[in-house]
Amino acid sequence: MNISVSIVEDDPGVRTTLARLIDGSPGFKCLSQHASAELALAEIPKAKPQVVLMDINLPGLNGVECVRRLKPQLPATQLIMLTVYQNTEHIFNALAAGATGYLLKQTPPAELLQAIREVHAGGSPMSSHIARKIVQSFQTTAPVVREADKEKLSPREAEVLDLLAKGFLYKEIAEKTGLTYATVHTHIRHIYEKLQVRSRTEAVAKHLGHPRPVAAIPS
Repeated sequence: MNISVSIVEDDPGVRTTLARLIDGSPGFKCLSQHASAELALAEIPKAKPQVVLMDINLPGLNGVECVRRLKPQLPATQLIMLTVYQNTEHIFNALAAGATGYLLKQTPPAELLQAIREVHAGGSPMSSHIARKIVQSFQTTAPVVREADKEKLSPREAEVLDLLAKGFLYKEIAEKTGLTYATVHTHIRHIYEKLQVRSRTEAVAKHLGHPRPVAAIPS
């Protein structure tokens, strides 16, 4: 079954390129395209896509506010910010508003499609250096690992969590550990359960000794 995707992007060229990529890739369908947050808010709740690619810098209402208003209407829809911004404040604001992932626009097509699959499967995809920015923001305030939390994990789960904390994507973790993508996803689900967290950001924050992240990626 195809993963249905809606695109919110004011640049016609970027919007068309994304739509062609999605429609031209097996397993995906571009359900709708929207040039502004206002149009997206009016039309996406009717379309009910499984995943939304959302630009931050939109004319009028910005992408973060659009996500904040869309998420309560479509709690099952996963929203990925697709942007040129690497500013930590932008990242946290987007995630706090209800975004499930954060990718840069220069993300290669294959990685973008993999991120859509990942978010649809329950993951929280982020470009590696975006994830590292989040990790660094935790490390500046709480660099000490909480050993009591790590003891709850199996050696393999601890290894996966350590790689997660370093900003690696699920696919990259699978390659480094020799595990399948599905097995990595299972380990991460067990990590969430054992640490009593709901997201990658919360798991990394707890791993680094921070009691609660500044803004958590919604599950």
